[in-house]
Amino acid sequence: MANLNKVMLIGNLTRDPELRHTPKGSAVADLGLAVNRKVQDGNGGWKDETTFVDVTVWGSSAENAQKFLTKGRGVFIEGRLQMDVWDDKATGQKRSKLKVVADNLQFLPDGKGGAPRQFPDSQSSGSYDNGSPQGGSAAPADDYQEEDDIPF
Repeated sequence: MANLNKVMLIGNLTRDPELRHTPKGSAVADLGLAVNRKVQDGNGGWKDETTFVDVTVWGSSAENAQKFLTKGRGVFIEGRLQMDVWDDKATGQKRSKLKVVADNLQFLPDGKGGAPRQFPDSQSSGSYDNGSPQGGSAAPADDYQEEDDIPF
């Protein structure tokens, strides 16, 4: 039987990215993501139902996330689910947590009128960096110059 482990999420960061490096030098960042969905309440109105997701990002995507993303910023994440299991040192009980490991991270516009901008992909030496194109951050409003003559 075939298996598929694919996750696609669009949401907002709940905190600034936390960057660290492995002993071998690979960059890894932890993100908190809030994903909303509209659900009907019992009175015919709508309300937001929020799901909080922990996301791990590797390589140059992790470094770019730490440089350019802040709490509240919108992101699109493609990745896979991973179960972390460990023994709780305080109680000795087994603990587990389901998280998303991002394969692709795309920065979304910040809502201030800027369009997404692509940043150069600085290849990391980490084995988790798949070399896929990286997302961009919104350009500052004064960074855009409109041309009068459109070539098409």
